[in-house]
Amino acid sequence: MRRRGAVALSVLLALAACSTGPSLETRGQVTAPPGDSRHLTVGSAGFTESDLLAQMYAQLLNQAGYRTSLLTVANRELYEPALESGRIDVVPEYAATFADWLNAKVHGADATPVGSPDLAATMKSLRALAVPRGLSVLPPGRAVDQNAFAVTAAYARRHRLRTLSDLGAAKLPVRLAAGDECVQRPYCAPGLEKVYGIDVTGVDPKGVGTTQAKRAVQAGRDQMVLTTTTDATLDEFGLVLLADDKHLQNADYIVPVVNRSRAGSARVAQALGKLNDVLTTGDLARLNQQVDSWRRLPADVARTYLEDKGLLKQS
Repeated sequence: MRRRGAVALSVLLALAACSTGPSLETRGQVTAPPGDSRHLTVGSAGFTESDLLAQMYAQLLNQAGYRTSLLTVANRELYEPALESGRIDVVPEYAATFADWLNAKVHGADATPVGSPDLAATMKSLRALAVPRGLSVLPPGRAVDQNAFAVTAAYARRHRLRTLSDLGAAKLPVRLAAGDECVQRPYCAPGLEKVYGIDVTGVDPKGVGTTQAKRAVQAGRDQMVLTTTTDATLDEFGLVLLADDKHLQNADYIVPVVNRSRAGSARVAQALGKLNDVLTTGDLARLNQQVDSWRRLPADVARTYLEDKGLLKQS
């Protein structure tokens, strides 16, 4: 599913202008020792959460003595080759999604997915795919942004629902607001039916976590919406998440991915690893809210958070 409708920029021109590295087709030097370039380019995929994470990465790297620049590249088809070539050095990624994306790139679109709800297995597969491409995948943190399902708080109270298992046991007919691909994706309607026994009567194709989808549930036209665990706007629509207690969703924990020959040093890993100990899924949702609802700048939100957590010196 990953990731949201980002605003596309003049990516190719930006990549050409900001780099003196090898061509996009050239992979990182897998046999070279881990690099420690003094200037690092941090990539963002152009949606709020990615912008926030990129800002936090850059600010932590600055404090560790690196000079950084940020580059927004709105889709994986462009930024992953740039990461391999060293035109981008660091990017925030999602473990299971990135593992499946690399797997499809290597073995074809019909390859059996390697991402799963098992974080350790997912990370093993991801690293096996990343290393030959000159990439290092750093340890995941606590924050996870995975698909999730929400109902109205009133609906949850009325039927005593806290988990998706509760919804399946209640035997309620459920019309689901989601993307049109939900009818065939194993984590969506088929998974809800198979794993939880939920009676999905239909999919209302209003997109993943869109305003229209949430309003349809709020108004009672649909009973549940497909969104994400870091959705910052659920309260505005009176919605609550139902826990994925049987772990239908894949382990989309946030992981930094780096170009090994330029940013594979222990110093980079140590700087970025500081975020792993503090950033939670709930924190990330609240940070998203500050940007999306309060209209604060990602750089300011990131700095305030890092300062509050003692990871940056007060400015």
